[in-house]
Amino acid sequence: MALAERKDPYLGYNFFVEIDGLIVGGFSEVSGLQAETEFEEIREGGVNDRVHKFPKITKYPNVVLKRGITDSNVLWKWHQDVIEGKIKRKGLYVTLLDAKGCGIWRWSFINAYPVKWTGPDLKADGNSVAIETLEFAHNGMRKV
Repeated sequence: MALAERKDPYLGYNFFVEIDGLIVGGFSEVSGLQAETEFEEIREGGVNDRVHKFPKITKYPNVVLKRGITDSNVLWKWHQDVIEGKIKRKGLYVTLLDAKGCGIWRWSFINAYPVKWTGPDLKADGNSVAIETLEFAHNGMRKV
């Protein structure tokens, strides 16, 4: 009997983030890779063992990126522009890499723009990296 080729899962730490084709720094965490389709339940007269479920709309939460603060302030400036009403939407991409560094999964977030910036927790008795958090609204997620 022939054995099937083993397919190990990819590791969640091996990824990079691009905005409009530019790698904008090393991020330590990405969350919000999610899509949820709402549905409506309809009961049919005389059918007592189930309800019909019909899809309505798919919603996508904001994408949240976390990284150590560096000298680069490109994302800070972009968020400041949004605050001032100058909203420039861009393509945001997250690419998951395999053990050899090849892109395996790539998600595209359509027309993304920053809607929230959170600075680091600063503690005089600590020695952890100063982490900034950026949250991006977008018009949907696709796998490319």
